[in-house]
Amino acid sequence: MAKVLVTGGAGYIGSHGCKALRAAGHEPVVFDNFRTGWKQAVKFGEMIEGDLLDEAALKAAFEQVKPDAVMHFAALSNVGESVANPELYWRNNVGGSLNLLCAMRDAGVGSIVFSSTAATYGEPDQDPITETAPQRPINAYGASKLAVEALLDDFEKAHGIRSIAFRYFNVAGADPDRQIGEHHVPETHLIPNVLDAAAGARDALTVNGDDYPTPDGTCIRDYVHVMDLVDAHVLGTEWLLAGKPSQRLNLGTGSGFSIWQVIDAAKEVVGTEIPLSVGPRRPGDPSRLVCDGSRAREVLGWEPKRSVMAEMIGDAWGWRQTGRYSA
Repeated sequence: MAKVLVTGGAGYIGSHGCKALRAAGHEPVVFDNFRTGWKQAVKFGEMIEGDLLDEAALKAAFEQVKPDAVMHFAALSNVGESVANPELYWRNNVGGSLNLLCAMRDAGVGSIVFSSTAATYGEPDQDPITETAPQRPINAYGASKLAVEALLDDFEKAHGIRSIAFRYFNVAGADPDRQIGEHHVPETHLIPNVLDAAAGARDALTVNGDDYPTPDGTCIRDYVHVMDLVDAHVLGTEWLLAGKPSQRLNLGTGSGFSIWQVIDAAKEVVGTEIPLSVGPRRPGDPSRLVCDGSRAREVLGWEPKRSVMAEMIGDAWGWRQTGRYSA
């Protein structure tokens, strides 16, 4: 059993990561400032309230927990906000990660699994995208995550800290047991917004752009179920703790869905029409992001089991029906 410090462990993906760690026999400890995470989501281990920009709080957390490894989810992740306010993303995502790596160095912790993103690729020139594709981010969110990947490389060379950086595509779904799920304020992800519109919690869904160079004019994305995603994080943690080398791996299914296709699938799941309108494109959004996830399968033996669109929407709908977190 390993003790794992989980930064951002009260957020959407981080909380599912804690559940997966506990199910695999490990001991997660959440480190979160709760600005975007939820204390109600911390159900699978201890909780420490703290901020990655607070070096003293980080040092105290490492002294208290004495972790064997780190899962690093804590970050700002709104693409549009990153375009409008890039300084927030460089300060929080890069500065916070630098503080974390320094704390790991000082505490002698040598393994970290990092939540990176497909946004590091920008507008890709290959389809599907492999890990060797050029990384040319077109927004500050992707650029900040790419900068952290560079930090990881440098800290391995200088201090021997090994890492796995998972480049996510679109994460969807919820814990099928409905203990935890997705809830952002404001909500920017497509599937929960589709379901809010279906439930009458919003007047209509706004489709952000229908003039992209895709078959139906809307963005195409590769969706992966959050439970499949965090299973990869557990495998990655165990890989590093076994002394194996650093990796940079895509996490996705290799199947692309347009916004209209997601909406049509949601209609089938919930059994109702979904009110919608079409608005302008969001700044910084590539038209198509679909990955080649074969390397994660080859290296880690990862196999996505729930990443079927109907199942992802069904689990998200079940979570929504159960009730979500409140402030």
